[in-house]
Amino acid sequence: MIRGLDTTVKRLRHQVFTEVANLGFNVNPDTLNDDMEAIPYKMVNEDTPRYRENIYRARSIVRERLRLAMGLSLRPEDKPVHLTAGVEASNISEKYYEPPLMQVIPSACESCEENKYEVSNMCKGCLAHPCSEVCPKGAISMVNGKSYIDQEKCIKCGKCKAVCPYDAIAKKERPCKNACGVGAIVSDKYGRAYIDTEKCVSCGMCMVSCPFGAISDKSQIFQLTRALQEEGSEIIAEIAPAFVGQFGENINPRNIKAALIELGFKGVHEVALGADIGAVAEAHHYVEKVVTGELPFLLTSCCPSWAMLAKKFFPDLIDQISQELTPMVATARSIKKEHPNAKVVFIGPCAAKKLEASRRSVRSDVDFVVTFEELQAMFDAKEIDLSQYEAESSFHDATGAGRGYACAGGVAEAIEKCINEYYPDVEVSIEHAEGLAECKKTLTLAKAGRLNGCLIEGMGCPGGCIAGAGTNIPVLKAKKDLAAYVKNSTTPIPPKELEEIELE
Repeated sequence: MIRGLDTTVKRLRHQVFTEVANLGFNVNPDTLNDDMEAIPYKMVNEDTPRYRENIYRARSIVRERLRLAMGLSLRPEDKPVHLTAGVEASNISEKYYEPPLMQVIPSACESCEENKYEVSNMCKGCLAHPCSEVCPKGAISMVNGKSYIDQEKCIKCGKCKAVCPYDAIAKKERPCKNACGVGAIVSDKYGRAYIDTEKCVSCGMCMVSCPFGAISDKSQIFQLTRALQEEGSEIIAEIAPAFVGQFGENINPRNIKAALIELGFKGVHEVALGADIGAVAEAHHYVEKVVTGELPFLLTSCCPSWAMLAKKFFPDLIDQISQELTPMVATARSIKKEHPNAKVVFIGPCAAKKLEASRRSVRSDVDFVVTFEELQAMFDAKEIDLSQYEAESSFHDATGAGRGYACAGGVAEAIEKCINEYYPDVEVSIEHAEGLAECKKTLTLAKAGRLNGCLIEGMGCPGGCIAGAGTNIPVLKAKKDLAAYVKNSTTPIPPKELEEIELE
């Protein structure tokens, strides 16, 4: 798993995002096309490290990355389309999105083998030959004193790998396909990866697992940076609790709040406020619907990839998905109650939130979505050193329960704590799943009636929100930092009165 590691792919993505943020902050309509055309030459030249076999291929890939970062789709391979085609439509200070969210850049894909067993140079040519002995198809023979696998005969059962005493047999898999829990990664006619949009739930795990950076999501940073420059605009940020540790050591909420104000935001709220509202509402929902037998079980709805998985693959379970507002939406609506003319920007770890915010029922509440990765690029474009800024006050003092939503199991735990506190006579059964493959198994069990009476939490990313595709640091560090943040919260659980807040 390469999430959070400072890799070449991560640095290239960051450079593209920073250049696009610069375009937005300093946009000149008369030169925008030329400025955009210049970026691939600035990023890739004879003086830069050679990431590909030549600078021409590297530039072509940067061009496609640039389009995705502008919110545009990739260009077709079979017809001439200019780099800046469609820029006029995206050159706005409002949300711009061309579906699908996730796309494979064909010129960047290395056509990795999907499933193949291969003998490495670790083979000792041992006397026992256990690999050939266990092969059910006689696909393994000795060639020049070493084991050799005949790919025409191999059925990819993996028995040879399991018995090799030297671990000399490697299983070669396409990393993006291996990371996808819903089977959305397929091959095109050239053997390159392709995303089946009918199955994809936009978690982004394929994107962060590809060592060639061939998969990317679309961004809204160009449009957001433009909006932040508009005179008289009121743009308010809501930031997910997973932000802890994402912007460097010793960077606290006051640093982040002040830096966001420096970017042009008029206010900053913590999304854990919406989580607090949701935890109390979900507790009541469980007691009212599941305990009474009206519903067999209750599925949380905070994770958009989990919710999309349930709707796409288990349509019979739609009625069991919670109808409570997600923390992002609940926080946005509470902000707009006080600031009806404001634009609200969700800042978080999740790529799929961009799709949630594009739903017809949510569009009026959440105006932009950017990830922590994209926000860091915006800070760098403005040369903002967060350690040099500190606000007089922190965010809304959310509870530990609400902040704990960011870690796998945290949503169910928060709801359980509320049930134990406010409905002490009610016994609650909890199930949680993380990663789409595990989520799919859990929903299968639920459909079969084996999880009746349960509150079921699903997280599309293994580890939860702290492991989202738009994060900056390794998962284990994020988990540790979040635990400290939760522990230091003034209040452990939200008051029951939050149930009465009207945000519909």
